[in-house]
Amino acid sequence: MTDLSVFFDFPTTRLDFVSNVIDPQPDHRAPELAETNGYPYVGIRDINSDGSINIETARKVKLEAVKKQELAYRLLLGDIVFCKVGTLGLPRRIKPVPQMALSATLVLIKPQDTVDSQFLFYALDSDPIKNQCDLESTGSTRQALGIQQIRRFDIPFTSLEIQKSIARFLNRKTAAIDTLIAKKQRLIQLLEEKRTALINQAVTKGLNPNAPMKDSGIPWIGEIPEHWEVLRLRHLISDKIAGPYGSSLTKSMYVSAGYRVYGQQQVIPGDFTVGDYYISPEKFLEMQRYLVQPQDVLVTVMGTIGRVAVVPEGIETGIINPRLVKYVVRQKYMLTHFFAWVFRSKPGEAQLLEMAQGVTMDGLNLTVLSDLWMPTPPLDEQNNIVIHIHEIFDKSNKLMHMVRHQIEKLQEYRRSLITAAVTGKLDINHLE
Repeated sequence: MTDLSVFFDFPTTRLDFVSNVIDPQPDHRAPELAETNGYPYVGIRDINSDGSINIETARKVKLEAVKKQELAYRLLLGDIVFCKVGTLGLPRRIKPVPQMALSATLVLIKPQDTVDSQFLFYALDSDPIKNQCDLESTGSTRQALGIQQIRRFDIPFTSLEIQKSIARFLNRKTAAIDTLIAKKQRLIQLLEEKRTALINQAVTKGLNPNAPMKDSGIPWIGEIPEHWEVLRLRHLISDKIAGPYGSSLTKSMYVSAGYRVYGQQQVIPGDFTVGDYYISPEKFLEMQRYLVQPQDVLVTVMGTIGRVAVVPEGIETGIINPRLVKYVVRQKYMLTHFFAWVFRSKPGEAQLLEMAQGVTMDGLNLTVLSDLWMPTPPLDEQNNIVIHIHEIFDKSNKLMHMVRHQIEKLQEYRRSLITAAVTGKLDINHLE
């Protein structure tokens, strides 16, 4: 084990000298999942930050898997779990529920009498432990730690009285920081909600709050300005459409280089620079109908439905995969970006979800989508609405970027405070 004692002002000891470090699944065999009901098989993502268990998200296993672990150890309030596969660390002081099993991706850490459980929890959440994880972990795509490596972790160690004092101090300070982080996360949520409401208002009601209104006749669109129309999607697009399901493209056709294949990987985040799926020049010639060009509108229609992206200029030549529909908008009726914003709005989303109900994903095809109702203002209004929406996005993105940066700084401060306190570099008595 790498010696990191130079980073501690307190003396150090090995983790397994002050706690019992238990592998909950020592045979490394995944238990059989229950077909119905079952008992929670808890991974790190199923444990909330306060240690409570989210039973709903946990996979369910048969009772035998739970009994097997119960014979080996008992889960007690104050026990700590630590993730040893994937995202390393993320310690939690668990609040166990009856008849649950721990995932093989976790280790169970039971503090002994010489160490305060809350102090040990904070020590495991400090930078020295993160550094040891980074130094000792293996795996190129998925990091992992062995149980013996975790047992040899260097842990700060001082008197039980000082440990408890540090734990009380950090409980107060981290609670205040966590409250502030939660408020800022709520602010981001409110900004997103306000942005969505403004976009919905713009694409269905326009920008003039005093415009005379009429009933659109479409429940999820509601009233629209009197001089607007409501048209079916089929009237707004050219016949240069493609997908879904018709390309017969499969992953077995992908090659390491050639022409790009675009799919949900690009459309959902709106980023056409990501992804590494390609087809050969020969296969590309067979699939010219599915060619992607700038200003095409791509819509996801399988799995995650209703996500929309307008193809930007300068993309690599390629085709769409069978999970997308490609539309070319008839500019005499509707602008491409206004078309996309209608799809992204709540009324557009509501129609898509209504169409998807009661049918398989294969049913959400070109024929079904062609019946989608679209609010259609005059072109000059469409242009003004698109400009307005882009201004909304620019302002809200700047605000949310600022708040996210503040959250990152608070999280950094939280970790540095924990690290300084548990390693003895912070004079708790002086601060109090």
